[in-house]
Amino acid sequence: MMAEVRLPTLLRVHAEGAASVTAEGATVGELFAALTSAHPGLEGQLIDETGALHKFVNVYVNDDDIRYLDKLATPVTDRDVISILPAVAGG
Repeated sequence: MMAEVRLPTLLRVHAEGAASVTAEGATVGELFAALTSAHPGLEGQLIDETGALHKFVNVYVNDDDIRYLDKLATPVTDRDVISILPAVAGG
């Protein structure tokens, strides 16, 4: 499945400045693997050293947070829009 991935300003530098890219995968994890293969600068920005979603990144499939779905195993289709947002901390 080829899905649209929307990148925050912070990560666009790793994708030649693109606000949105497409990547192929049946799950968010597969999609991220394809995305980091095409844009190596994103390596380590999305997935941590243990293979889990980086704790400073929020990922949504359409409007649903994948942390409350199947995390990286969340399925994606051609119609889905994946949004990557940096976590916001307050204090």
